Amino acid sequence: MSLELYSTLSRRKQVFEPINAGEVKMYVCGVTVYDYTHIGHGRTFISFDIIRRWLEASGFKVTFVRNITDVDDKIIRRAAERHVTCDALTDEFARAMQEDMLTLGCLAPTVEPRATHFIPQMLNIIDKLEKKGLAYQTKSGDVAYAVRQFKDYGKLSGKSIDDLISGERVAADESKRDPLDFVLWKSAKPGEPQWDSPWGKGRPGWHIECSAMSCHYLGETFDIHGGGPDLIFPHHENEIAQSEGANGKRFANYWMHTGPLRVMNKEGKEEKMSKSLGNFWTVRDAIAETDDKFGKGNGAQVLRFFLMRTHYRSPILFGPDLIVDAYQSLKRLYTALKDVPADNEPLDWNEECAKRFAEAMNDDFNVPVAVAQLFELANRAQAQKSAAMSRQLKKLGAILNILQGDPEAFLKGSTEGLDEAAIEEAIAARAAAKKAKDYAKADEIRKHLAQMGVMLTDTPQGTTWQRVLVEKAH
Repeated sequence: MSLELYSTLSRRKQVFEPINAGEVKMYVCGVTVYDYTHIGHGRTFISFDIIRRWLEASGFKVTFVRNITDVDDKIIRRAAERHVTCDALTDEFARAMQEDMLTLGCLAPTVEPRATHFIPQMLNIIDKLEKKGLAYQTKSGDVAYAVRQFKDYGKLSGKSIDDLISGERVAADESKRDPLDFVLWKSAKPGEPQWDSPWGKGRPGWHIECSAMSCHYLGETFDIHGGGPDLIFPHHENEIAQSEGANGKRFANYWMHTGPLRVMNKEGKEEKMSKSLGNFWTVRDAIAETDDKFGKGNGAQVLRFFLMRTHYRSPILFGPDLIVDAYQSLKRLYTALKDVPADNEPLDWNEECAKRFAEAMNDDFNVPVAVAQLFELANRAQAQKSAAMSRQLKKLGAILNILQGDPEAFLKGSTEGLDEAAIEEAIAARAAAKKAKDYAKADEIRKHLAQMGVMLTDTPQGTTWQRVLVEKAH
C-alpha cells in the first residue's frame, strides 16, 4: 500500500511521492526560545517524530530540519526583564527545549539551525525579492514584502487578500504600501541585536528565517513542511510568498499541520491554553504532574502516549484527569509484556495485526488505528500465552517509541511512603501471617498496601505487586 498523507495546500489526501526516490526532506518549524516549551509544542513535535519514525521504518532516509528562533521581540523583552543578554536567554531555553523533547522520546533533528546564524542567507533572499519588485523599503527604514505583487498569496490558508486584510491579525502601519505587507527586515532600534545590511542596520523579520534555513539545508524545493495549526497564517503563507517569489519554484510539495490543543479548566470546561487564564502547562510541569500520579519516571511515557493517541490533525483536549485513561491503557499493554515476555525473533510484517498497523500508518499516519492493533496483540499474547504476539507488540510499539521500558518497573512505578524494599518486607510479613493463620493481619497488610497504591496478586509462584491509581483527597 502506498503512503498517503493529507496536505493543507491541496486540502486532500495525496499519494506521497518524494522528489528523490528513497529520500525525504522535511522541515518543521521549531520554537521561539524565550520560555519553556508547552504541551502544544509537545503535541506537534511528538506528531512529527512519529511521522519521521514511520518514514524511516518504511525505508526512507529522512533529513529532518527543525529550527530555533533566537531573535524576536519576545526574546528581546524577556532578556531585558531578566537583565541578561539575548544570547544567554536563548542558550538557556534552547537547551531546555532539547531536554524536554528528548524526555518525551523525540529523536533529535538531523540538524537544528539557529536563525541568527543565517543572516547572510536571509539578506540574499530579500535582495532577490527587491530586484523582482516584491520587496521595498518603507519610510520607517524596514523592508516589507509587497503581498499584492504575488498572485498566489492566500493559497495555503484558502483566503483571499480582501479576507485577510479584514482579519484581526493584520495591523495598520502607515509606512507600508498595503496593510497586509509584512516585514522582512526591521530597522535597528537602540539596544536591540542588529546586523549590517544594504538597507541599514537591523534584524530579520520572523518569516524570512525559515525560508533561509529550509532552502539552505533542503534545497529551494523540498518534500514536507510542517508545524502547528497557528502557523498556517501568517507564518507559512508568508514563507511560501517570499520563497517562491525569490526562487520562482514551488517551495514545499506537501504541507502538514497538527490539530489545535485546548485544555480543560477546573470547572471542567474546554478553553484555549493561556497564561492569563492560569491554565498554561509547560512540558516540564505536565511531566511532573504525571510522574506524581503514575510513578517517578513514568510521566513522560504516559504523556507521550496521551498526546499521540489522537490523530495528529484532530483537536486534542488536555487535562491532568484526562491522562488517567492513557495510563490505564499503557498499563494494559505493559501487563501483557510482563505476563508473556517477547521472543527475540524479527518483526513479522506478514502477521495480521502488523499488516493492519502498516495500513493505518500509511493512511495519513493514523496512529489511533495503529494503536488499536497493539491492544489486539496484547489480548492475543495473554490469551494464547504467545511470545510471538508479545514480540509483535513490543516491536510495533518501538516504531511509535512506546513500550520500550521494563514492564515490571513501569507497573510498579514509585509508591508514596513505601520503597520497593519496604513493599517486599510487607509482602513477606503477610505471607508469614497467612502461614500462622492470622488472616486478619494478612488482610490488614493487603489493605494498607492497597491504600498506598500497591495491588497484590497471589500466584502459584508467589505474590507479585504493581502500582494502581489511588484517588487523593483534595
